[in-house]
Amino acid sequence: MILSKLFQNKKAVYSFEIFPPKPTAELSAVQNTIRELSALSPDYISVTCSAGGCGNKHSTNDAAEIIQSDFGTVCVAHLTCAGATASSIAASIEDLRAHNIENVLALRGDIPAGIEPAEFRFAKDLIPTLADAGFCVGAAAYPEGHIDCIDPKVNIEHLKKKVDAGASFLVTQLFFDNDYFYRFRERCTSARIYAPITCGIMPFLSKQQIQRMVFMCGASLPSPIIKLLARYEDDPASLRQAGIEYTCGQQ
Repeated sequence: MILSKLFQNKKAVYSFEIFPPKPTAELSAVQNTIRELSALSPDYISVTCSAGGCGNKHSTNDAAEIIQSDFGTVCVAHLTCAGATASSIAASIEDLRAHNIENVLALRGDIPAGIEPAEFRFAKDLIPTLADAGFCVGAAAYPEGHIDCIDPKVNIEHLKKKVDAGASFLVTQLFFDNDYFYRFRERCTSARIYAPITCGIMPFLSKQQIQRMVFMCGASLPSPIIKLLARYEDDPASLRQAGIEYTCGQQ
């Protein structure tokens, strides 16, 4: 199913996001995860490129096809463009088509060291190419601003360019304080950004994990989480459970 139609028919859409198997692992390694998630009847499951945003795109598409063909769940494949050329994006599009993928989340991704982006500097440069190729294209949104963009106004301007370029749905970066999202949504409305927005939330399962998320994504830690980290500093099992419960409370 084309996601844009799904958003038109449902007020609330629920999804899961998974990582593809590592390049050295068999694709079967992710099948049990897909089976368990599909049994929960999500509206769609998306597959990232990999941690850091630039992984094995072939396994991303393989996993996305399994979601769709083997389990009958709508899939979204992530595609990054940092360091890409017109020919490499054309090859990616052919691979997406070969895997019968209709929905793509267009991302910049991490810029490879020593490479100066030329043809596709930002996600907004990739989106029209995918839209013209017939895909339903989504884009990333950042309630607290992209880690490389400290000006909230500029952050919204960048998002507006993605939507104007052809993005028909948005998926946010993770956040731990819902108030950040509510304020972000108001800014989107003021900027005439009307594309449906899926909120990205992620349970924190350990102190090390939340430290990585904060530094990689620039997400703020609200006082309740800081108190949980202090309370369960020496009790990893309780911290994991508290993290899951906190995330459930965000919904």
